[in-house]
Amino acid sequence: MGIPADPLPDDTLLAGLGAGDAGLSLAFVRRFQRVVFGVALTVIGDPAMAEDVAQQTFERAWRHAQVYDSRRGSVRAWLTTIAHNRAVDVVRARTAAPIDPQDLPSLLTAMTETPERLAVAHDSAAGLRRALAALPVGQARAVAMAGIYGMTARQIAESEGIPLGTAKTRIRDGMEKLRSAYLREDVGDE
Repeated sequence: MGIPADPLPDDTLLAGLGAGDAGLSLAFVRRFQRVVFGVALTVIGDPAMAEDVAQQTFERAWRHAQVYDSRRGSVRAWLTTIAHNRAVDVVRARTAAPIDPQDLPSLLTAMTETPERLAVAHDSAAGLRRALAALPVGQARAVAMAGIYGMTARQIAESEGIPLGTAKTRIRDGMEKLRSAYLREDVGDE
């Protein structure tokens, strides 16, 4: 490694990272470590967790260096997007309460049929229960996991053992059907 890394373009350093060149990899990390850590810290607010996210960001950049496309943005933008997405995932995982999918039917029933909820919003709970019951099972589960439990599409995909795209489609289609059902009910009530 006779070439100093400072004058090298970002994409050259990224290519070196992806190829496993120790000198270029070190130069890449040194060039971007502050900005990556800063993005993670801004999102998470915890320096120790931000450090973990920064490390995961560089690991992901190393594994996916070959898919970087300079036409879509700079190396810096690509890397900070990875850091931001990882940090958001950490925040979501930290705040989301894990739910056993086997408990979902009983929890849905409990949430929509408790006397307190029925007294406050009988029509709303009954309408939601009817609309969810009318959905295909996969869509109903995905909508409930996303809407009630705050799970991300990725968490739903992992929990249900389905591809991420399928989870997103189930959520979208289920929500569209629920919106249609509620719009019909609202029109019928007037």
